[in-house]
Amino acid sequence: MSSQGQVTIVLAVGAALVVLLLWQVLRRRNLQQGFVSERDRATYETLHTASLAGRHLSGGLDESGAERALPHLRELLATPAIALTGRRRILAWDGVGDHHRNQVHDAAVEHLGDGKVAVVNTLECNDPDCQVRSAVLAPIRVRDSIVGQLVALGEHPSAGLSRATEEVAGWIATQVELADLSADRTRAMEAELRALRAQISPHFIYNSLGAIASFVRTDPDRARELLLEFADFTRYALRQGGASTTVAEELRNVERYLVLEQARFGERLQLRMKVAPEVLPTRVPYLAIQPLVENAVRHGLAPKAGTGTVVLTARDVGAEAEISVEDDGVGSDPERIQQVLDGETRTDSVGLGNVDARLRQTYGDEHGLVVETAPGAGMKVTFRVPKFAPDA
Repeated sequence: MSSQGQVTIVLAVGAALVVLLLWQVLRRRNLQQGFVSERDRATYETLHTASLAGRHLSGGLDESGAERALPHLRELLATPAIALTGRRRILAWDGVGDHHRNQVHDAAVEHLGDGKVAVVNTLECNDPDCQVRSAVLAPIRVRDSIVGQLVALGEHPSAGLSRATEEVAGWIATQVELADLSADRTRAMEAELRALRAQISPHFIYNSLGAIASFVRTDPDRARELLLEFADFTRYALRQGGASTTVAEELRNVERYLVLEQARFGERLQLRMKVAPEVLPTRVPYLAIQPLVENAVRHGLAPKAGTGTVVLTARDVGAEAEISVEDDGVGSDPERIQQVLDGETRTDSVGLGNVDARLRQTYGDEHGLVVETAPGAGMKVTFRVPKFAPDA
């Protein structure tokens, strides 16, 4: 064999060794980055299956969510069939043996008040091939009240199945409780929004109508314009719609509010607005900006002698929109404002606490109000919201 042929063979063998070495390195890296063992894989699959079921229980324990969640729950328990009951009826059934539904319902009613895992071995069936002969019923307890039961169905119950069914029922209870807490928070936010609307009515409506009345004889055209602004403002403030709106809509409502207030304060009230067009489509909680401006006028500028200015700024800060309302009024004690935000004191500045609570509820604590103030130094209130967040 020629020396050239030998060199070719050596190069080919060397290339094969390099490929084999690279394959071993990549294989080890993949093993390190992936699942180290079958136990890790099983843990991941269990958590993933639970998360798939959990998203369908986020609205609470009802038929629709139960039907979607049960296939994933049955995969967790590895049983031929599974059922989920409420207090009075079976919400959903997944798997074989649906002809046992009435027997399972009766067993669920019988053991609902026990508060313990129950095993039923007396399910009668004329089908010799039926895989459902017994049932394990585990209570779903939420806040010391049993709201339903998880029923695992199969041929032969076991201690392992009873324990697993109990654990999954406990996990379901946690999901239902989280859904209830979310609903409670939503109801609380709705109640606070109603309180905010109620706050608008007494003082502002009275003052606005008084200002409009003062122009009826001296300047009827001005009175008519103010009346239309007042109608548009109250229509927006008292609307029955979603929990969010756009920055553009909020700013239009602020302009209506300030037109009405300027009719009362005259030249004493000045306004400057600096708005980046990019933030106008950003969604914010409904009535998030106007109460801050109202707070500046009522508590900052109204007690001040002479002219006062409100500066409203809407800035584009990358992925977020920053809204700030600043006044050169009388200011306030920072500790008192913190007490307002913490809900520790009652005050007619309910707007600050209300807006802060709704911002935190919608976007998280890092998006609450930031208030800078001191006696005699005015006040600046700022918050940021994601520009591309889902509907608030």
